[in-house]
Amino acid sequence: MKRQERAETILNNFNRNAFQNQLIDWFKKEQRILPWRENQDAYRVWVSEIMLQQTRVDTVIPYFNNFLEKFPTPEALAEAEEQEVLKAWEGLGYYSRARNLQNAVREVVEQYQGKVPDNKEQLGALKGVGPYTKGAILSIAFDQPEPAVDGNVMRVLSRILLVEDDIAKASTKSLFESLVLELISKEDPSAFNQGLMELGAIICTPKSPSCLLCPVQSECRAFMEGKERELPVKVSKKKQRKQPFISLFIENDKGEVLIEKRPSEGLLASLWQYPMVPLDAIDEQNLPHWFLGEYGIELELGSTIDRVRHVFSHLIWDMEVKKATIQNGKLDRENARFVKKEDVSSYPFSVSHQKIHKHLN
Repeated sequence: MKRQERAETILNNFNRNAFQNQLIDWFKKEQRILPWRENQDAYRVWVSEIMLQQTRVDTVIPYFNNFLEKFPTPEALAEAEEQEVLKAWEGLGYYSRARNLQNAVREVVEQYQGKVPDNKEQLGALKGVGPYTKGAILSIAFDQPEPAVDGNVMRVLSRILLVEDDIAKASTKSLFESLVLELISKEDPSAFNQGLMELGAIICTPKSPSCLLCPVQSECRAFMEGKERELPVKVSKKKQRKQPFISLFIENDKGEVLIEKRPSEGLLASLWQYPMVPLDAIDEQNLPHWFLGEYGIELELGSTIDRVRHVFSHLIWDMEVKKATIQNGKLDRENARFVKKEDVSSYPFSVSHQKIHKHLN
């Protein structure tokens, strides 16, 4: 069965008008006061949606306020140094979001005079603007009836419409986009999409949905059949891979510490860190010799001063943090430098290496 036909079959005998009205009325009365809801400015909506990806609202609020203070317009963000943008994003995680956002905003400034396009083809062509972000901007900022489907929305609609497809599959997301296209209010798409998001955030939560408080309970098929806690269906992901490292806290005779910049692509790109060595590639006993060849300086390893465990979506870093001092040699590595301890905080670090900052004192 084709996706559109499937969507129409699912929505057969579903009261769309009642669902729309109940959801929108509830959202307008009960919505949380959030800084990006002060107006429908497309740039603010865009920044908020990028920050909110896989990140809690309470975490995002101070970052959003600080980011908009530093970069209040697309022009300000486009002209900023990447390191300044990463510093403003420091601790929020998923740093490719910040780099993609800045690159896309630069394109908006160059091609569209700093105005976020309201054309879905132009908007969708910008770097980092996927189907969800595109739909969120078009519906929330420009009142266009476009779907904005993420995990929250799929969870809500899988319960309301009793859809038992695996939401981890791309085909299921496409199905839900078709369902939203059929359900979305043409009169108030902004409140409809935000209402779905809000419902998933505070009522139709992952583990303990507050069904008795739900404004659309009367339309929820899963609630009627007592299946609300069984949905959505999601096949478990693969286990995260563990990766052991030694991270080095290296001081020179001036009391400066060695930090290095990560490559411009890949995990935590362009962020700074304390030198770290994968233990599955280099034995600890050979580490000083390897370090001499890679960095041009000979180390004397000291004691272990910390152990840091950091969990990413796909892997886990287990870092043994060791102190080290320089015996001789000259630093010979383009992406590394010695800096004064009081200056370390001016560089953008990932959360994993911010945990090592306490040893600067």
